Amino acid sequence: MRIIFSGTPEFAVPALQMLLDSKHEVVAVYTQPDRPAGRGRKLQAGPVKSLALNADIPVFQPGNLKQEADIVQLKSLNADLMVVVAYGLILSQEVIDIPRLGCINIHGSLLPRWRGAAPINRAIMAGDKETGVTIMRVVKKLDAGDMLHKTASTIGEHETASELHDRMKVMGAEGLRKTLELMQANQLQPEKQNEALVTYAHKLEKSESVLDWTGSALELSRQIRGLNAWPVAQTKLQDKIMRVWRAEVIDGSNRVTPGLILNDEKHIDVGTGDGVLRLLEIQMPGKKRMQATDFLNAHHVAGVQLS
Repeated sequence: MRIIFSGTPEFAVPALQMLLDSKHEVVAVYTQPDRPAGRGRKLQAGPVKSLALNADIPVFQPGNLKQEADIVQLKSLNADLMVVVAYGLILSQEVIDIPRLGCINIHGSLLPRWRGAAPINRAIMAGDKETGVTIMRVVKKLDAGDMLHKTASTIGEHETASELHDRMKVMGAEGLRKTLELMQANQLQPEKQNEALVTYAHKLEKSESVLDWTGSALELSRQIRGLNAWPVAQTKLQDKIMRVWRAEVIDGSNRVTPGLILNDEKHIDVGTGDGVLRLLEIQMPGKKRMQATDFLNAHHVAGVQLS
């Protein structure tokens, strides 16, 4: 098939690579405009654009994919299908209808749970035991199209959002491969989503990074895992922002003073509204990430109140 690929971040890269390695023809890649990045704030190409250029695939970067010239260009590609993976733009019905077989999307959840921008993070923060990848048809309503293929996976007890993201991007590519095989064999069995089961994975906000120690140790550990690698959970240690990359629950029932560092002989154990949370990996301002045990080699923090 002649396929247009639309995607921008690292999550979309394995799917594009799978298509490039397949018998299908990727006729063009659509991706977000280059963004400023790094200390110099120089324009930087996204991961999908970099892969496409290395593979000599034409790249288009419209700001909204609504201008008449962009529509004409899209139609001229004469594509059978558009594959959308974390593109970053909401497609109009006019765009959806252009490819002969429409558009399909790789979504990082088991729909209809966690429609929206941050399904991987929200699944962890909500304490879900299972998640997965859904290949679905693109419709005008956000993430509401018929499901074409689903792959389920257990969320590890200590798995972070960044780790789950890296597993699921590979799952997405494999799910896409199977979906295209079924499509070509005319064996797809689309399944409608149950609207009564819909939940929304709202975009992450930096304000969510602040740890509220009156919450339970279990809730805080999920927050820390779900916000790794962005925006990263944080708290104040002696008026300095301390980022918390990893932590684990060591006592889920004893009631102690929320935010109080209970001891620092070998670990940083912090009281919460319900139980004790052990900080495993932290980062102080201007410093690299480090194990909490290494931090304690030069700091004494027992009895300090986090805020």
